[in-house]
Amino acid sequence: MTTPSLTPGIAALRALGWDDSRQAEAETLTGPGLVFARVAVEHREMYLVLTAGGERTAEVSGRFLFEAESPADFPKVGDWVAATDFPDEAKAVIHAVLPRRTCLSRNAAGRRTEEQVLAANIDTIFLVQGLDLDFNVRRLERQMVTARASGAEPVVVLNKADLVPDAGVFLSQVRVALPGVEALAASALAETGLDALSSRLLPGRTHVLLGSSGVGKSTLINRLVGRDMLATAPVRGDDSKGRHTTTRRELIALESGALLIDTPGVREFQLWESDEGMDEVFADIAALAEGCRFGDCTHTREAGCAVLAALEAGTLPEGRYQSWLKLRKELAYLERRQREKPGDEKRAWFKEIQGALKTYRKVDPKSRFRD
Repeated sequence: MTTPSLTPGIAALRALGWDDSRQAEAETLTGPGLVFARVAVEHREMYLVLTAGGERTAEVSGRFLFEAESPADFPKVGDWVAATDFPDEAKAVIHAVLPRRTCLSRNAAGRRTEEQVLAANIDTIFLVQGLDLDFNVRRLERQMVTARASGAEPVVVLNKADLVPDAGVFLSQVRVALPGVEALAASALAETGLDALSSRLLPGRTHVLLGSSGVGKSTLINRLVGRDMLATAPVRGDDSKGRHTTTRRELIALESGALLIDTPGVREFQLWESDEGMDEVFADIAALAEGCRFGDCTHTREAGCAVLAALEAGTLPEGRYQSWLKLRKELAYLERRQREKPGDEKRAWFKEIQGALKTYRKVDPKSRFRD
């Protein structure tokens, strides 16, 4: 077993966000022909990774596939991975995922309760809303809970500012609901406000754009890149809802050295283990709760509840209280689901893995990608 040499391609890796602490992690791993790469695109069973030697099509090893305990264990866009490189074939085999520093997750859609990782190792999350019919403060609160729980820095971007007489009115609403969070107004089509957004895109740092379909994420990226590299489509005129022109998550390197992750439109984030995010986003309610008479106050009906007192006095807006209550109930339900049937869900996941292994071996039973 040999320790991989990082020196020849260290500059290329640093351009993708590699740093000294990553190098220290890498030096604890050994393997023949081992290289380190960043996941740029995730397909169903394949990946596009960026190595010091260029792009590679990659898949996980058979051992990785067998030992994975959940979908969240698999490589995601933004992850750093250790892989065996086959440069002559422009292919690689992924053996391990390096520890994630930040992780943007939600509860996956459907009946199963499981973590869905949207992006990993991100520094800034741009929460994008459109100032047509898409603007919604309550949805921003929900998204901000998820963003805060990720460990990355959130920034709100209000796109399509050219469609309203005064974008400042909407910025004020955001700043009241989310104190301390930076909020920017821009117009991708009119190309206004882009300098303020560009100044937040720092070389070697990774940024992700999140928002509903039709808010203009791809158009914003096209303007920032300086060319139409991502497909766009007009929104519906009656409700401003957009079509999914982005169908996959993709890591994009800008000429400035900044890294951007584009994502498909997501109208609602189902929360995933977001208690810390709740405390940060609803810090005002958390502070009020400290004045309640009872330590186990539910803030729904108890006498001596400081939260209900503020609600009655009008110092706590009804909409904000209802938003907090709804999200707290959702987290409680998620916690119950996680406790109730872990065995059943793990068996279902194991069946999926076994099916994938059978398919994997049928395609090329002698493939060196198996181990």
